Amino acid sequence: MKKLTIISCIALAVLGMSSCTENFLTVESASKLLADGTYYNSKTHLTEALVASYDPLKWYDYFYSYESLPFVSDLMSEDVMAGGGGVTDCLYLHNIANFSALPTSVCNQSWTISYSGVNRCNIVLQYINNATDMTDAEKKEYIAEATVLREWYYTILWKYWGNVPYYETNLSSPYICEQSGHDAVYEKIASTLEGIINSNSLPMKSASGNEGHVTQAMAEMLYADVVMYQSDKNRYATALKYMKDIIGSGKYDLVADFASMWESTGEWGKESIFEINYTSTSGSRSWGSPIATGGSVYPKLIGINSLSGSPDYNGGWGFEPVSAKAYTMFDAADKRRDASVLNFTSYAASTGASYSPRYEDTGYFLRKYLPRVNGNKGYTGDADMNYNNNVRWYRYAETLLNAAELLLQTGGSTSEAQGYLDKVRTRAGLPSVTVSIDNILDERHKEFVGEGKRYWDLVRSGKAASVLTAGSTLTRTVGWNTNKKYLPIPQTEIDAAQGTLKQNSY
Repeated sequence: MKKLTIISCIALAVLGMSSCTENFLTVESASKLLADGTYYNSKTHLTEALVASYDPLKWYDYFYSYESLPFVSDLMSEDVMAGGGGVTDCLYLHNIANFSALPTSVCNQSWTISYSGVNRCNIVLQYINNATDMTDAEKKEYIAEATVLREWYYTILWKYWGNVPYYETNLSSPYICEQSGHDAVYEKIASTLEGIINSNSLPMKSASGNEGHVTQAMAEMLYADVVMYQSDKNRYATALKYMKDIIGSGKYDLVADFASMWESTGEWGKESIFEINYTSTSGSRSWGSPIATGGSVYPKLIGINSLSGSPDYNGGWGFEPVSAKAYTMFDAADKRRDASVLNFTSYAASTGASYSPRYEDTGYFLRKYLPRVNGNKGYTGDADMNYNNNVRWYRYAETLLNAAELLLQTGGSTSEAQGYLDKVRTRAGLPSVTVSIDNILDERHKEFVGEGKRYWDLVRSGKAASVLTAGSTLTRTVGWNTNKKYLPIPQTEIDAAQGTLKQNSY
């Protein structure tokens, strides 16, 4: 059940994003209600606000530009390219892939979406004590959910742009906030997460029917994510403790069949710690209403151009072709290879399917998120916008690999780290290899192809400059250097900030 995809008409209107009727509020405007908080005086209304704070998670794939988080992250790795119709087809994606992003051609909507999420989370936190019909325990859980989710949105901003405004109370006119440095933003995220995690206000795993809510395990994975990216050795022991909390809970485990995770029946399986929910059933997203409830356009975006004769997949627009190296790096016996990447030559031989290549074509496609036949079944909006492919954000396999790496980083048990690595490799059908930081990073590369992990791993491990060179993809002409760690801040934000935002050196 994808509970968080359903947002009431009132919640959206009160939060100022859209309305369902002309006259459902006849006494006071939404902005007045938002300003004085009189609407948020009951559990029902705070629940609406909390659910609405999750909604921006679904907008990254398309909010008037295509900025799927795994796609944009992997564009900066060596695994995929932008593709599509050519370099002018979504130029900002090609620029990011070539480390040539411009303030006027960058993922500006991801900035807007992330701060929309921050705003909504802060609304919950600001008004939670107005609800007189909620128990202290309920308030504590709502506060924990909204806080962790807010830090998730800040993590996207921090990883992309580093030096961003960070605030815990929503801004008032003229909506200006001092820019924080990347280290200061990190410290706020990490310390805030520590407080919530240590309060034990969240369940380790959501109850059936509540999938999609923030959990203790999700918060702990987010913490390890930011701490490891920051290479904050002072917090490695705490991150390791949190990974062992998840492992020791017994609530999660690896799915036996790796390929099954990427089908709709594999959503929210025992390996899943956090997913971004999409649903095709009654999916009303459309080109004119991209924030409506429904599915995702990302599968269509990366689908195979002019595909014919496939019993498994619908066609698409040919973005995100996978590099040949990302396929051939796998051992032939690795069960993840053909579950992750579609080798069209082999596929055509077995099915008779055909397609028309587009720009940067390699003949390899990201099988994990290709649009399945009937994958948009039951839509009511636009067919292309409503594929039922959840984005798998944190999986138990990452918990195990995090734990293995953190054990080595903290001088912990090598045999325990070996066991965690072996468990992931055994599921893939592979023999043991000696546990080491490099072998763990290599395992992450193969385990998480197309899931937006690789680029961040290269940066945090210090390998980005040597791996992401000019020529590391078919058309990359610019290599990575430390100035490329943070994208240019969108020029529209610089212009609106009245001199309070300093542009990143890129």
